[in-house]
Amino acid sequence: MAQTQSADKKVAEQTEGSGRKRILQGVVVSDKMEKTIVVKVDRRVKHGQYLKYLTLSKKYKAHDEKREAKTGDRVEIVESRPISRHKCWALRRVLERSSLQ
Repeated sequence: MAQTQSADKKVAEQTEGSGRKRILQGVVVSDKMEKTIVVKVDRRVKHGQYLKYLTLSKKYKAHDEKREAKTGDRVEIVESRPISRHKCWALRRVLERSSLQ
């Protein structure tokens, strides 16, 4: 009985770490689609040969159920199940509102 409980504990620990969802911060560049926003996420990497820092950008489509994020807002998105072909992120919260409105 004790061996079964310890084996269950090990399995739970292994799946717990792999089940973590990634969280990214970025700026909303488009909110023209219905319940979908496009978020641009920047990251800085050091060039291997020249040792200079580069800013790499990537755009993610995220689900915004309540349509609360607007263009220019700084938001936090979280990884989710696939909602459509290109959309597998969801809006977690709006960090900072844009001053453009």
